[in-house]
This record gives sequence, structure tokens and C-alpha cells, in this order.
Amino acid sequence: ARETVQVSKLPLNVNVEISCIAIKKWMSNNIRLRFAPSPTGPLHIGGLRTALYNYLITRKLGGKFILRIEDTDLNRLDDKAIKHIEDSLNWCGILPDESPKSPGKFGPYFQSKRKDLYKKYIEKLIKNGSAYYAFDKKDELSELRKKNEKEGKTFIYNWLNRDKLKNSLSLNHEESKNLIHKDEYVIRFKTYDPLKDNDEYYIEDII
Repeated sequence: ARETVQVSKLPLNVNVEISCIAIKKWMSNNIRLRFAPSPTGPLHIGGLRTALYNYLITRKLGGKFILRIEDTDLNRLDDKAIKHIEDSLNWCGILPDESPKSPGKFGPYFQSKRKDLYKKYIEKLIKNGSAYYAFDKKDELSELRKKNEKEGKTFIYNWLNRDKLKNSLSLNHEESKNLIHKDEYVIRFKTYDPLKDNDEYYIEDII
């Protein structure tokens, strides 16, 4: 990892080569890297760069490059964008080993069709306190954002304000239960609270 940081100004092919050396220290050739673009418009150059990095690393290590469509924003979903993403990757020679068009053993390859797969993991996160139910409505959060903007602030839903918002951390069990039954909620990660959590987290960025 350190070698990659030190040579960040080298050409792309050299950076990728060194990145792969660092990754090879702890990963097998079973590596699976996914690219999960949101089909709400044309493929952005930044997204293409991410796809390229993942593709090159999997080719170097003999792994699999996966295309999964992040189609969870149904209000902005554009079917033409899905084709544009696939065509763009194909034009650039970034060919997925598994995708909606070329499925493998680990589908579905549309995020919206994977809800049942994630349900048990969501329940596990809720149970161990790593996530919580949030019942705030879009217009309520929109009003908070506007209010903060007028005060020159940025509204972020996090450990600073979550105890004051409408969620399973701030409401009692019965209130939360009733709102859950209405099926109008999102699941939020319970991010680190420096005022309550004593644990320290260290992350090594291998890329």
C-alpha cells in the first residue's frame, strides 16, 4: 500500500502494477471486484475509471470483474442508461465476466432484485446495534436541509443529530414497532460516535 502512495504520479500502468503487488500479499486469485453504476444517466468518466481499475486488477490476479446495476433509485431510473453503461464498457474493452447479460452463479445482477439476499444481513446489523430504522420523511429532511442552508450550515444525518430525529434510536420500542409495520423506513448504519464509543478504528487503504 505504501509503495502505491509514493508513486501516485507515475503512469497508470505502473500504479496498477504496484497496486497488484500490494494486493497479492493478502489476496488469492479468487478475487472478485464489482462495478455497480447507478443507471440514472450517462456513464461518468469517474465511474469508468473505477471500472478500469477493478478490471485491470482482476485481470492481473486472475479474478473476476463483475457488473451489477445499482437500480435502487426508482424515481430516477433510466432504462436507456443501462444500455449506455453496457455499451460504454464494451467500447472501452472493459468486458465483465458476470453481468445482467452474462450471468454467473452469484446473481441477480440488478441491485433491486437482491433485497431478499440482504434481508438477513440487515436483521443481523439491527440486532447487534450496527444499524437502525429511520422513519423521517423526505419532505421533513428537505426542510432541515433548507433550514441549515439558510444558517450557512450543511445538514448531515449522523451521530450529531440522529438522537433528535425520527428513528429507532430516539423513539421507544412501541413507537418504532408501529412505524416499522407501516413499511415506511430506511435502514441507516450506526456510524461511530466519538462521544460514546471508545473503540478506535484503523483502515489500511491498499489502493
